[in-house]
Amino acid sequence: MTNETDDRWSRAFLACGAMLGLLTVAIGALAAHLPDRLLALGGRALLHSAVEMQGWHVTALLTCGLLAQRRRDWVLRLAGLGFLLGIACFCAGVDALAFASGAGWAQAVGHAAPFGGSVLMLAWLLLAVAALRLRPVG
Repeated sequence: MTNETDDRWSRAFLACGAMLGLLTVAIGALAAHLPDRLLALGGRALLHSAVEMQGWHVTALLTCGLLAQRRRDWVLRLAGLGFLLGIACFCAGVDALAFASGAGWAQAVGHAAPFGGSVLMLAWLLLAVAALRLRPVG
């Protein structure tokens, strides 16, 4: 019931979700094993928060990919794109602050975190709307 374009969306969301899942584990390992001198003050807690948030939102992105296999829906696509953008902005911003909170570049990247958090909230809303638009199969 899907066409090639819909399959591409599904594959893209699933592949990005898998790669971001791998990155989540890698950053979690860094947070656990890096020496304190390589992190900003409170950086380990920031990394823990970023990893936790990324893990939850990777799951949502994978859900978008699985749903996109079954149905064409622009709202669902927008939700998946929102999760991708939100993860990138929020988690990269928090990660940057965890590693170099005093550096100018880290502050600049860190300012993306509130925007990313807002995009993640919007993506959850869009996923809820997409779920309400689901029609029974069969």
